[in-house]
Amino acid sequence: MNLVQAEFERLASRRFVQLMLALLIAAFTITVATTVAGSHQPTASELSHAQAQVQRELDEDERRLAACRLANHPGASEDERARYPRDCDTIPLDRPQIEDFLNGVFVFERQIRGLIYFLITFLALFGFLVGASYIGADLTSGGMTNLLLWRPQRLTVLGTKLGTLLGAVLGVSALASPLFVGAFWLVAEVRGITGTLDVDFWSFLLPTIVRGWVLTLMVTAIGFTIAVLGRHTAAALGVLAAYGVLWEGGGRIVMEIVDAPRPDLWMLSTYIGAWLLGQVQLTTTAATCQEMYCPPVFYAVNWPTGLLVLSLVVATFVAASFTSFRKRDLV
Repeated sequence: MNLVQAEFERLASRRFVQLMLALLIAAFTITVATTVAGSHQPTASELSHAQAQVQRELDEDERRLAACRLANHPGASEDERARYPRDCDTIPLDRPQIEDFLNGVFVFERQIRGLIYFLITFLALFGFLVGASYIGADLTSGGMTNLLLWRPQRLTVLGTKLGTLLGAVLGVSALASPLFVGAFWLVAEVRGITGTLDVDFWSFLLPTIVRGWVLTLMVTAIGFTIAVLGRHTAAALGVLAAYGVLWEGGGRIVMEIVDAPRPDLWMLSTYIGAWLLGQVQLTTTAATCQEMYCPPVFYAVNWPTGLLVLSLVVATFVAASFTSFRKRDLV
């Protein structure tokens, strides 16, 4: 039998994988059901009231622009000139939409932007746990030893397992994402409104989903490789918990106490956020400031930096796990 086909069948037949799929579906179902329960189809009265509010805001914007133009007229007084900028096009306008004035109504175009990060979190957790248990169970049960008796090529077998796992997780992600988004679009059609699905919306949604898939594959590979290094599923879970508590939590507190410069740059969560959001804005204090109050210094981490750091972390774990697996005794 083909090794890839055999690994796909082994992966699909594992009860833990089936349980995680069921939990993933349950999480999606609960999220959708909660949204349905908290939304309603706007009535004609609500839409009319919201439209009136929009018109009032637009009228106010026009009034401000008209006042600005008059203030810049040659006959205007100095007090009037001081209230407005010389260029009236620089005045910030609210540009309201009808969705701004509808309470308790699910607006797909706006709320899916936050919900998509729940989807990415669900998929990443699914990939990490499945990846760790898939190889961890083989190493502890003796399944890997038996497999190597049939195909005595360690790196080929381990690489096939990792590739099969990543392919399966990518397939689940590619199937779950449109179903998740489509379910909320249907909720908006039945119990809310869809909003404005323009180019800006799709230019956010589609790249974010793809970035979520990439992050899911990275997290899956890390869970797999940690379990290989620790020879057990629990090793991956322990490393994840220890990193979150000791480094992201405790390490951040210690760095703040000792006034370490830019502590966020030492946290993987910073680079995950930069990769998913495109950019994260961070603050620190100037090292040369000795005053009681030091103004914040702003800096940013962009998505290329986030991708580079995350890729280096994944590559390090993969290289370490393959090197360890090639040399060590499995018994």
